[in-house]
This record gives sequence, structure tokens and C-alpha cells, in this order.
Amino acid sequence: MPASYAYLGPEGTFTEVALRTLPEAATRELIPYVSVQSALDAVRAGEAEAAFVPIENSVEGGITTTLDELVAGTPLMIYREVLLSITFALLVRPGTKLSDIKTVTAHPAAQPQVRNWLKANLPEAVWESAASNADGARLVQEGRYDAAFAGEFAAARYGLTALETGIHDAENAQTRFVLVGRPARPAAPTGADKTSVVLWQRDDHPGGLRDLLGEFATRGINLMLLQSRPTGAGIGNYCFCIDAEGHISDRRVAEALMGLKRICLQVRFLGSYPRADIAPGGARPTLPGTSDEEFVSAADWVARCQDGRF
Repeated sequence: MPASYAYLGPEGTFTEVALRTLPEAATRELIPYVSVQSALDAVRAGEAEAAFVPIENSVEGGITTTLDELVAGTPLMIYREVLLSITFALLVRPGTKLSDIKTVTAHPAAQPQVRNWLKANLPEAVWESAASNADGARLVQEGRYDAAFAGEFAAARYGLTALETGIHDAENAQTRFVLVGRPARPAAPTGADKTSVVLWQRDDHPGGLRDLLGEFATRGINLMLLQSRPTGAGIGNYCFCIDAEGHISDRRVAEALMGLKRICLQVRFLGSYPRADIAPGGARPTLPGTSDEEFVSAADWVARCQDGRF
């Protein structure tokens, strides 16, 4: 396997900035790809060891392109996550004034994060989506658009000027990125972990989603992401992408996954990995009756009852 990481490019994306915060990135060749799909396909094809892509932002939730790529195709697994605070700059060719701007571009996930600023400052500007924010900057450099929303750090890379900086509609906006590789044994639990899965119901029936969520709730497992995605099998057919607190080696998480495997048409395990928002060992205490020790004790009690030793 090549010692390289694919990432959503071109150079100068927020994805690249987040990737470079990983210590192991310094020992890998970092290769930009034109889309999330092509970066993940590079891993599936054995052209890269792993891919680093955005998966969620605090304004709009899950990034559907990434979720859909993880839902479909050859299975992949998440190994790490990174959180990056996001603010945008309006990048233009030198000499461009605000009144000159008729067209703007950026990645689709950027639009909800600058919508109010755009309405207040460039209400007549036409928005066009780009494959990434850095690609939008490249298109401005080539003269295709008048301005791009991107990281201020991308200006020098593409010979542009930051006409406005610190642009964001929501304070403390963050984007979550994940390092995705081919399936293997998950890393050891840290005490502050997250488990990601995709669930498909056997059929559509009243209380179906409640049944799925009940497998987590009865074991005291908090959910951090719940997003439905269409399966492509027709209107009303959805699967559910879920991030849950805990690691697959935790008894409560393992039992929840076993319960889901029994009642779901399909369960895709996307990995158990360290959380980026809290330090190892800093997860909230488990609810009474949901610790590993209590699961072991309960199982031992059942075994003793079966043997007539209660």
C-alpha cells in the first residue's frame, strides 16, 4: 500500500489544513484529488493508504456527498477525526472591488455558512458551486468567476487578494474531517471514542426508527449524529447514518450493535475511533447499569441462574 494520503483538493483547501494537523501526515505523501468520491476511490483501488475528507459541519450537519460515498460501494472505515474552526475570506483578482463582483463560487457546503453575509453585501451576485473552496479560488484566478469564498491562506497560492476576511454567519463554526481507510481492526479504545454505523430497516413500519434508536437508548448510549439518506430504491426508502458515543469494544456498544444486526436488514460498521472534541478518558460517565463491569456481572448472574446457582 502506498505511503500516501488522498485528500479533497486542490492545494489550499480547508481539508488540507486539517489534514496537516495529524502528526502522521508529515510522514506521508499528500495527494490532492478533485472530489470526495475520487479520493475515496483511490483508497478502494489501493492507490492511497487513506483518504481525508469532510463529513460534517456545525451549520448544516452531515456532508451528504461523503455520507453517500461511505454508505455505498466497497466498505471503508473511519480511523481518525479532526475538528477545524472555519471562517471564510472573499478572494478576488487584484484590483477587484466589491461593486465589480457579479459571480461568486465555493464548495456547496460553504453557502449556508456565508448566506447572510452574501445577502447583505452582494445581494445581486450569482452563486455557482465548485468542487472545493480552493478549486473556486483557482477558477477565480482563471477568470471564470469574480470572487470565491475560501480560506484566507489560499490567496497567495492562487495569486488572489483577500477583499474581505473573517466571514461567517455562525460564530464558532466548525467542520469535522475524517481519515478513511480500508477495513481493519479498530484502534484500541481511549475512553473518549465514537462509533459510526449505517442502518437499513427490514421494512417501513410505525415505530421502525424508534426500534433502532431503542437499541442505543436502553443501553445508555448517546447519539451524536443521526441523518437519513435515500437508498435510491424509491421515495420513502432511507438508511440512517449514526454516530454514537463509545467504542465497539465497550460491552454496551457491542450489545447495541448485536441488537441492531438482529433487527436490521443490513448494518454497515464504519469504525470506532477517538473523538476530536474531548481528551482521552474525558467522556461523560456511563449511566447506572451500563458500565462494562455491570454488563459482565449481569451475564454472570444469568449463567448462574441457568446452572441453578442463584
